Amino acid sequence: MWCVPELDSDYIERMEDVLDVLEKPVDSAQPVLALDERPVPLRSDVRPVRSSRPGKPLRRDSEYKRCGVANVFAIVAPHEGRHFTHATRDRKSPRFARAMRSIARAYKDAETIHLIVDNLSTHTKKALTDAFGKLEGEALWSRFTLHYTPKHGSWLNPAEIEISLWSRQCQGKDRIGTLSDLRKRTAQWNQRANRERRRIFWRFRTQDARRVFKYRP
Repeated sequence: MWCVPELDSDYIERMEDVLDVLEKPVDSAQPVLALDERPVPLRSDVRPVRSSRPGKPLRRDSEYKRCGVANVFAIVAPHEGRHFTHATRDRKSPRFARAMRSIARAYKDAETIHLIVDNLSTHTKKALTDAFGKLEGEALWSRFTLHYTPKHGSWLNPAEIEISLWSRQCQGKDRIGTLSDLRKRTAQWNQRANRERRRIFWRFRTQDARRVFKYRP
């Protein structure tokens, strides 16, 4: 069940900043993207899966083997329908830094890349300078303007929708036992999403927030 957030000046400021960015028209010089992470438990079957056949659905034993936890970076340009979602070993700072570099390379001609993120401790300039050194890290960081969602405001991040779609369409109820398999399946899903230009139509605007939450700017 969705709960009404406790509005204070910081929440309102961050919410309106994110909503204003999401209202920007598509502009190659000022692209808007969103990023989020999700841990993915790796599980493999202990007993062979019995294939489906006429009159007999696929059968899988309830017992499984735990194979650790991986991570999926959900990265999407919601209005463009461009997807950069991919699987990694974990969500530590070096992986975030590489994800930022990948985005920057995809938008090499952009003046400023607007990126919506939550307040995870790795979402900082330090992650980039630690990974690539001071000069390269700061140069990369300068390509971006980060827009942080407010605390308990992850619903404002379109990457939440991206990861939900990935979860249903790529992972589903299947068990994925290795990082290699997770990477392969995620890459295939991402390619399909890009081929089909799956866009996210964000309809909740700043004026809607003021009306729904009954506050004045």
